[in-house]
Amino acid sequence: MSVHPTPVFRDATLDDLDAIIQLLADDVLGSTRESVAAVDAYRTAFDAIAADPNNRLIVADIDGTVMGTLQLTYIPGLTYTGGERAQIEGVRIAGDLRGRGVGQQMLNYAIEEARTRGCRVVQLTSDRQRPEALRFYQKLGFRPSHMGLKYPLREP
Repeated sequence: MSVHPTPVFRDATLDDLDAIIQLLADDVLGSTRESVAAVDAYRTAFDAIAADPNNRLIVADIDGTVMGTLQLTYIPGLTYTGGERAQIEGVRIAGDLRGRGVGQQMLNYAIEEARTRGCRVVQLTSDRQRPEALRFYQKLGFRPSHMGLKYPLREP
């Protein structure tokens, strides 16, 4: 691969699912909460995302190989004068490409997609155990503006 790989960003297909699962699991937190053996559960989730016009599973494809992914969800709401917001989740880049610009290109793509759709704000969350990711998002212009809380309903 070149020093500055040129990804194509596109909506994921079912053929991409195995590569996406591998990206999700190749992470300090993902290694404890993802299970590459749970293919049926991932397939059910993929089908639900693909069927929902407010959800997109996007991949970064480099020379026919999925090297990054994120989920982009559009959320209608009453705040922002009834404006829609975009939520970015599940951002992953292949380990050997981190720090080479692919993540920034992928986030810029998602932000532009949200802007084109007319969203008023783009938001994302990142676990505090990922300080490098937090610095990366802030470098792109995201600001820590809210305290996010989670209430686990069941263990993975």
